[in-house]
Amino acid sequence: MGEFQVFDYMQKHEYEQVVYFYDKSTGLKGITAIHNTTLGPALGGTRIWNYANEEEALVDVLRLARGMTYKSAAAGLNLGGGKTVLIGDASKIKSEAYFRAFGRFVQSLNGRYITAEDVNTSTRDMGYIAMETKHVVGLEGKSGNPSPVTAMGVFHAVKAGLQYKFGDADIADHTFAVQGAGQTGYFLINYLVEAGAKKVYFTEISPRHIERMKQEHPEVEYVKPEDIFGLDVDVLSPCALGGALNDTTIPQIHAPVVCGSANNVLLDEDKHGAMLKDRGIIYCPDFVANAGGIINVYHELQGYDRDRAMADTKKIYDRMLEILAIADDQNITSQQAAKVFAKQRIQSVHDVRSNYIPR
Repeated sequence: MGEFQVFDYMQKHEYEQVVYFYDKSTGLKGITAIHNTTLGPALGGTRIWNYANEEEALVDVLRLARGMTYKSAAAGLNLGGGKTVLIGDASKIKSEAYFRAFGRFVQSLNGRYITAEDVNTSTRDMGYIAMETKHVVGLEGKSGNPSPVTAMGVFHAVKAGLQYKFGDADIADHTFAVQGAGQTGYFLINYLVEAGAKKVYFTEISPRHIERMKQEHPEVEYVKPEDIFGLDVDVLSPCALGGALNDTTIPQIHAPVVCGSANNVLLDEDKHGAMLKDRGIIYCPDFVANAGGIINVYHELQGYDRDRAMADTKKIYDRMLEILAIADDQNITSQQAAKVFAKQRIQSVHDVRSNYIPR
């Protein structure tokens, strides 16, 4: 791979802004990407990851920001797409001062970007950020931890996938394999068990999370990470990090439905979306399935009401069925269909706003 050409990539995928920032006193260093703000301010979480190099961090934040544009658009929200990655070991760098320094950088964007929690950040961390900026959501006492609501959205997306494939959305009639049981995967398993799932398997790399699942749900069976993709189940739910569906894993899959919470789960959207389609696997696009979290925090901007947030999250079921039907009608992958769905909304709103009317 040659040197990454940032402006070429931004032009190709129509990004608006990429911001690098650094704070000497706390060691804070990170990147914020804003992809598209046609529908509203860019909203996307802040994740901390010990990236191997700066290019890896840049590519990750760019992909994640673009995914947030499509996620918000497909979810019917008046939000654009953005994301932040902070570079370092989360177990060593987190502190009040660290997040307050980051909050000041968020404030400097003047509302073009709104942040929230993500991998290795928490509602407590968001509270520190809120000391320096109002452009943060997912706070304690408001919408809180988005993971349970994200998982609820995936639960309804799973039901849509089952309905589309089998004509039967009853969880009790089906079997499931969940990759990752730390946050959203953990809550998804809880919902599946509560709904009477016939059988649930899971895998996880954290000993603490494995033990938690064994204590809380001994009926949920642990399998080794390398075995999760080949299980003979009805639904495979990737709920860990991105790129899990690739040249190696897709040939192993026996599940006729794939639906999980992981962002950018297709390592190569075009290639691996087509591989799933060619094998007759119903793939529920990740940015549609996992939109419950952003729906939840969006309601925080409107004046939080949990019942309304959950009602909007449940609409993922109908939205997913519509997208899967578009894919079949146009003979395209479901990932492409989801983007068609999202881009049509962005373009229609862009056209409506072509004339200036002061408010």
